[in-house]
Amino acid sequence: MRSRMWSGTTGVALLGVLAAGCGGGGTGTGDDGAGKTGTSASGGYPVTVTDCMGAKTTFTAAPRKIVTSNASSLELLLRLGTGDKVIGTGFPPGKGTLPGALDAQARKVEVLSRSVIPKEKLLGSGADLYIDTFASMGGMGGGGMGDAPTEAEFKAAGIKHIHLKSTACAPTGKSPVTDLSGVEADITSLGAVTGTGATARELVAGMEKQVAAVREAVGDTPQGERPTYFFFDYDAGTKQPTVVCNRQIANAVISLAGARNVFADCDGDRKQVGWEDVIARNPDWIQLGVRNRGSEAANKKAFDEAQRWLETNAATKGLTAVKKGHLVRIGSEQTTIAGVENADTVRKIAAILYPGKVD
Repeated sequence: MRSRMWSGTTGVALLGVLAAGCGGGGTGTGDDGAGKTGTSASGGYPVTVTDCMGAKTTFTAAPRKIVTSNASSLELLLRLGTGDKVIGTGFPPGKGTLPGALDAQARKVEVLSRSVIPKEKLLGSGADLYIDTFASMGGMGGGGMGDAPTEAEFKAAGIKHIHLKSTACAPTGKSPVTDLSGVEADITSLGAVTGTGATARELVAGMEKQVAAVREAVGDTPQGERPTYFFFDYDAGTKQPTVVCNRQIANAVISLAGARNVFADCDGDRKQVGWEDVIARNPDWIQLGVRNRGSEAANKKAFDEAQRWLETNAATKGLTAVKKGHLVRIGSEQTTIAGVENADTVRKIAAILYPGKVD
């Protein structure tokens, strides 16, 4: 259950693929889980999507009242222009977490829970669609918030239940996540479900353009010469570091930026290690994983704290990245939460690691 509560402070949980393979590092040419009419140029129905186990959910029309389990799926709906259909969310985004106008739109969405939405509240919400990120986390229960509704209970309440798969399926994915094809398929499929396929294609095209530019700039750098990179999740605690493994979207972001995740040999999404493990891998660069605090000043303070901890802690002050000042200040959400901003983060990291090659 640690993975879910990791995101509680900012109200974001990991985003996943709605109808693509379970977090694999494929090329994005596989089955996207949507019916033929759902992926047609006209954006017609029916549209069928699958969950991690392959169970199908079919839509004959666009949903009108949507509840999101967390800020990740809420953000995608806002970007697709269907935020007015969202009647409630769990794990709401922290102030300033979403960029620009999206933040103001998100503030208008009713918060059904600051964490996991209680079963009774979810079933009684009046929603006709629930977008769930927690499929792989053993249900929504815990902490007196009630058990997860069964599929029969969802059906009785008139709620279609679908999952965001790059998170829900990530821990048990069959291969490392090395590209953004899963995120792009997520956007495409959610666009098909909500009848916003054209907007989804525009978002995906923008992501692909950014990543392609980085690939062209750094693609000739031999793998063995690419800098090693450690995502320091400062907000997850410093006593025992929580690292991103090869099933986490951050692994793809780091790889596409022309770096090598020092924990890419770890199968899964995250795990806790000892500082001796980080020292043994001695990364060339360290990203200060700080979640958005709601203002530029507050974010700077948090980044400063994370940097100061690395520079003064006996276990980390001798690391190559720390001694050279190779500390990257890019927020956690856009790196570890699958979404449109992953592509921009790829570019930002690459611009730091390859000055002069990437704008």
